[in-house]
Amino acid sequence: MESVMSETNAGGGFITIKDGARIFYKDWGSKTAQPIVFHHGWPLSADDWDAQVLFFLGEGYRVIAHDRRGHGRSSQTDTGNEMDTYAADVDALAAHLGLKNAIHVGHSTGGGEVARYVAQYGGNGRVAKAALLGAVPPIMLKTAANPGGLPLEVFDGFRAATASNRAQFFRDVPAGPFYGFNRPGAVVSQGVIDNWWRQGMMGGAKAHYDCIKAFSETDFTDDLKKIEVPTLVMHGEDDQIVPIADSALLAVKLLKKGELKTYKGFPHGMATTHADVINKDLLAFFKA
Repeated sequence: MESVMSETNAGGGFITIKDGARIFYKDWGSKTAQPIVFHHGWPLSADDWDAQVLFFLGEGYRVIAHDRRGHGRSSQTDTGNEMDTYAADVDALAAHLGLKNAIHVGHSTGGGEVARYVAQYGGNGRVAKAALLGAVPPIMLKTAANPGGLPLEVFDGFRAATASNRAQFFRDVPAGPFYGFNRPGAVVSQGVIDNWWRQGMMGGAKAHYDCIKAFSETDFTDDLKKIEVPTLVMHGEDDQIVPIADSALLAVKLLKKGELKTYKGFPHGMATTHADVINKDLLAFFKA
């Protein structure tokens, strides 16, 4: 799936995919520097990576972050809200920007997107390394083959809350488990909560609803096995959204060149709450 039209400026713009979806992206830094592509989680946008984008821009990298279709400033699509199309959209963006030797970093749902993209499109020097933060692979849903997963009722609850009162749900998630703000002694940031809500409410309800199935039921086992590049798996041990035992601890075993770093007490949104630690560890991996 290739872009058929683009609207660009010095710092990014939009590409239009063949099915008409417009994908928003930021593209900051020297175009001769090694690119890092950031893939955000559900139901957020490229803005969720602000702390990483600014840090790595300062380290001399070219930083790129896009809004997944149906999210943020991209089209509020009613179709294509599944992993194959998400990965194809990334391929269209990478082709449009002429990316080579890129590092792809994905959080949560974005980690699934990275796994699918790198497995399907990462050859021929397109991808140098990958990092999965609090990522959903191999598969979140409890099945006969994945008995440690979360039951379907959990995700049905997500769908019901998204459909009935998305605005309230998008307050409750960041105010509670996403950043660990529901833990005793947590230092709560109202700005972080409000920013999560802002990003979520920019996206389309239909795309957000569909994406719940995409991030919970997609099996990335074969994708992880196909990835040839060094991949860093980073996960908070107190992740209440994507429990570590059924994600990172399994995913790293499927990767050919996987490395695991876990963080005691860190929440799902650790790239925001503990950006100093996460950025330092990502930089060390990129430079290794």
